Amino acid sequence: MYETLKRFEKKYAHLKKLGLRFNGLGFADARKKVHVIQVSRPFMFDSRLIPKSFEGMAVKSKILGDLPEEFNIDRQKEDWQKTEFVWSPERFERYVDRCSVEIKQKLNNPEMSREEMLSALCFGNFEEHKTKCEKLIKEGKIPAFSNS
Repeated sequence: MYETLKRFEKKYAHLKKLGLRFNGLGFADARKKVHVIQVSRPFMFDSRLIPKSFEGMAVKSKILGDLPEEFNIDRQKEDWQKTEFVWSPERFERYVDRCSVEIKQKLNNPEMSREEMLSALCFGNFEEHKTKCEKLIKEGKIPAFSNS
């Protein structure tokens, strides 16, 4: 396992310049002892550069640092998780629509389309994320996006 982690770190070392951090190994399921490779990244990062798995191990990515205003929610409210979902697709769309020039500059890709920016910031595949969120809303597991 540690050798796999070392190979992963070596292969993706170039992403450190963009803000990727290697956090080591963690558990996806502690009872079953299923290990994952853990990394963290800034919000403004092309997450399509991070593989979903490496040599059979899942790669889990967390976002570190400040979030844009579209993602700021009132976490002081006792029931904030019942009323707001920080990663709602609408939040990504609003941010990309407001900051597309900045996103293209930061990700060093002036030709990026809106869809590419959404996928880059939204865990690698925006349409997949949106579909998953719609399913979770129907199941009552996350709240629908609210303009308020």
